Amino acid sequence: MSRGVWVRFILVLGLLVGCVALAVNVKPNLGLDLRGGAQFIFEAEGTEQTPATAENVDKTLEVLRGRVDALGVAESTLVRQGENRILVELPGVTSDEEAQEAEDRIGSTAQLTIHEVIGTAQPDAEPAKKNNQVLPSDQGDTIEVGPTVIQGEEISGASAVQRDQSVEWVVAIDFNGEGGRTWADITGKAACNPSGDPKRRIAIVLDGEVISSPEVNTDVGCNVGIRGGSTDITGNFTSEESKDLAALIEGGALPLELRAISDRLVGPSLGAAAIDASVEAGIIGIALTGLFIIFVYRLVGFAATLALASYALLAYAMLVGLGSTLTLPGLAGFVLAIGMAIDANVLVFERAREEYQAYPSAGLRRALQVGFNKAWSAIIDSNITTLLAAGLLFFLGSGPIKGFGVTLSIGVIASMVSALIIARVLCDLAVSNKAVARRPAVSGLGSVGKVRQWLDRKDPQLMTRRKTWLGISAAALVVAVAGIVTQGLNLGVEFTGGRQLDYSVTNQDMTVDQAREAVADAGFPEAVVQTADTADFTVRVGEVSNEEEQRIEDELASVGGDVSKVDDQQISASLGEQLRNNALIAFGVAFLAQLLYLAIRFKWTFGVAAVLGMAHDVILVVGLFAWLQKPIDGIFLAAAMTIVGLSVNDTVVVFDRIRERWWGSKPEDDFTDVSNKAAVETIPRTVNTGLGSMFILAALVFLGGDSLQDFAIALLVGLVVGTVSSVFVSTPLLTYFHEKWPMSRVKKEKVERAPEDSGAVV
Repeated sequence: MSRGVWVRFILVLGLLVGCVALAVNVKPNLGLDLRGGAQFIFEAEGTEQTPATAENVDKTLEVLRGRVDALGVAESTLVRQGENRILVELPGVTSDEEAQEAEDRIGSTAQLTIHEVIGTAQPDAEPAKKNNQVLPSDQGDTIEVGPTVIQGEEISGASAVQRDQSVEWVVAIDFNGEGGRTWADITGKAACNPSGDPKRRIAIVLDGEVISSPEVNTDVGCNVGIRGGSTDITGNFTSEESKDLAALIEGGALPLELRAISDRLVGPSLGAAAIDASVEAGIIGIALTGLFIIFVYRLVGFAATLALASYALLAYAMLVGLGSTLTLPGLAGFVLAIGMAIDANVLVFERAREEYQAYPSAGLRRALQVGFNKAWSAIIDSNITTLLAAGLLFFLGSGPIKGFGVTLSIGVIASMVSALIIARVLCDLAVSNKAVARRPAVSGLGSVGKVRQWLDRKDPQLMTRRKTWLGISAAALVVAVAGIVTQGLNLGVEFTGGRQLDYSVTNQDMTVDQAREAVADAGFPEAVVQTADTADFTVRVGEVSNEEEQRIEDELASVGGDVSKVDDQQISASLGEQLRNNALIAFGVAFLAQLLYLAIRFKWTFGVAAVLGMAHDVILVVGLFAWLQKPIDGIFLAAAMTIVGLSVNDTVVVFDRIRERWWGSKPEDDFTDVSNKAAVETIPRTVNTGLGSMFILAALVFLGGDSLQDFAIALLVGLVVGTVSSVFVSTPLLTYFHEKWPMSRVKKEKVERAPEDSGAVV
């Protein structure tokens, strides 16, 4: 055994030790769907003077950050989405009352302005000048105030205080330099008027309401004013009122007005259950996949299983090390990437088996090395196409969907490290043993396997029936489209707008019909009531107030016993429309990105065939969900984008073998025959990888909890359909394209091998 193998083993061991240190010492950032809390999306509305540009929204965001800090919520999240929207997440805020209070305090415009008082006026009087305003005052009369003389940004600080021994609470305001000078000027001007004259008053206005309009004290000199850059706002405030007002003023006036277009309330029990279920599914899935791989590939399969176990540690360490947020679909992304990790190993092992069968005297290590080298192209291409889909989820998605894109990307990178570095070192150690070299069957690389041997004997001519396969696919598409047209899509509230409420009840005998009747009795007969994935029932309705929601909850309680609200999500129709548009854009960009990449790496005909196969797979899954009336929501979008990655992943492996075979073919060879041979050769890899991934997804379906069940079903169906379509849709299409736009036959450089009789080990 060479010294280099041991050096690489020590480096891998050091990498894993570092991952353990990160995993133990760094706390993960959990998304709101896993830890519970309130989520708000605000849309900024600009004016001619202050447009809702990204720069102004960023300024507004900083003001909001100060307000959220004043709420005392730990680990809150505030980010700009797009150009004019702001996402606010407040973990631990789990009741309707707390959420409403937080929304009111965060989203309040708090446009604090200071004005000179022109005089008193009748309540319905028009102002004397265009820029003046007629407002009711805090003293019971109506006053006319002049234009704004001090803006909120000229106030440097505010605090709730009690002066001397007074029991009255006031808000002390400090001005910055310019604001302090203006304050001295206007109070000096007001002091020139006699006591009792309205012009001696100064109006402090918050959001169009006069909250204080005191006279300037008699000890203030005419044209001298109040100097020192500070003053008190009085208004018979309670302690709580003065502190709230001080917090708003301290946070500053918002440069832009905000309109809440989405809010969501998530109970912490949902997240805890999802984490436990996902961890359990992941452990069982890895165990089943590992046993299967060991059964098929024996010793090298055992080494790959050890590397697979290290994948989980590596991916988790990358997550916490990068400070990424783990969301509910992100958990599924990690579990899904396990299947991708084993795919690379299967590709290598199948290639190594072929090499050893052709040149057994060169030894197992040589076969393994050539296997890694030959599989490299397919591994890179398939993983890059998956990363393209994950990247699009990150850039075009939001919330949990964006989190899924991040964790899927991390999972893909970790799977490549696991398969190409850790597994390679462990497999190299395994086959370097002399006892194993004398018994190649123990290694798992001694033969191509019974499935491949059977296929070689039968030599099935799949492409001779390409019209039949495409006809069956077309019929399946007709059925899927018919489901979409006749049944419609059960769009979630994320895409339609409105409010979605998930409830759990203690009366487990309560039927969905009883729940519908209860919601109708609450005054909402048009609401959609169904059994829920995350609770007992889900209610989708238009925009309703908290009082109306309480009526729904009370009516459900009259039939179902104690009712607990698991999830509460409210989205405006405009945001739902934008999310739908973004979803369509995401798919369009995904198809174009895959087409462009495959056109560069292969030929444009390969790209078109692969993209048509991807579209076929996605439409079939959407059609199935339409027939079953399963919800089409943001989580399904993540699943559909992943199906795009899975589909092209499998197709790339087949196309890579077709290209290799074609480049090395003879002039008289037919492209259709070459494609048939390549497709048949990849079937063992397809079967073994597919079964390994299916163990993972089946574990999610049965053990991953209701919150991940539909997600896993979509992926499971997508995996089966994508695997079949690579051979029976994309490859037949490619053969037809080649007849009209042939790919040039390019000779590929031969891989230099050790002489058969040398027994050399490289």
